[in-house]
Amino acid sequence: MEDGVLKEGFLVKRLLIKLKTRTSTEYFLEACSREERDAWAFEITGAIHAGQPGKVQQLHILKNSFKLPPHISLHCIVDKMHDSSGGIRPSPNMEQGSTYKKTFIGSSLVDWLISNSFSANRLEAVTLASMLMEENFLRPVGVRSMGAIRSGDLAEQFLDDSTALYTFAESYKKKISSKEDISLSTVELSGAVVKQGYLAKQGHKRKNWKVRRFVLRKDPAFLHYYDPSKEENRPVGGFSLRGSLVSALEDNGVPTGVKGNVQGNLFKVITKDDTHYYIQASSRAERTEWIEAIKKLT
Repeated sequence: MEDGVLKEGFLVKRLLIKLKTRTSTEYFLEACSREERDAWAFEITGAIHAGQPGKVQQLHILKNSFKLPPHISLHCIVDKMHDSSGGIRPSPNMEQGSTYKKTFIGSSLVDWLISNSFSANRLEAVTLASMLMEENFLRPVGVRSMGAIRSGDLAEQFLDDSTALYTFAESYKKKISSKEDISLSTVELSGAVVKQGYLAKQGHKRKNWKVRRFVLRKDPAFLHYYDPSKEENRPVGGFSLRGSLVSALEDNGVPTGVKGNVQGNLFKVITKDDTHYYIQASSRAERTEWIEAIKKLT
């Protein structure tokens, strides 16, 4: 990058980096994980500020200001939050005349993260809480917290505030404990791998797009997806293909039910229980390959 081609200030949103040149030309770059996105954002900012030692030093301080210990994962934190003795206890809370059951206030979560040594100060705790919300472990409830989400400012989406309400996301599931569930999971993953690769999938709750590693298996026919940013080789979701329907979606306009950053090459899988999965491939040819492979197993 030539000196002065990029100007200070670029938008980092989900897994997307937006770069704007002095001539107002915009470039959008998509990473495969949050870690990769943040690393690229840091290095690009460093290149922009090359020759300005003061700003480079500030950048290093910012980068090193908060790091989640390597032995602690977000799943670990959420498990601790659900602990019956020392976790977060949701309770009814009132906001603007409405009562919301099983919620907790933003400032209480910040206090809890600090008291349990997950964060050293309130700024770090807000950053960590934002990560939990971004990964759909938590969700906002009520006017105050929902308003922060709609503002679009990622730095202010989680509020360290006694009037902002949050709750656990419905998608959170406790660790598998029953033998029946373990057996079912083993059966699902026992099939032979037919195809695998990286695709973008739209979330069911927040409708945001995330890159996932998809693995297609037969006997039994299942499609599982994994989070490439996590080390554990365990799917974050999946579904049976028996009785499912798969079809390509036209690229001329955004189909009903699809939101956010749509690049095209969409296809949809409808499961037997009428759950709709919207998926993006990187090319038309890749989309065709996935559709044909899935059709053979439905």
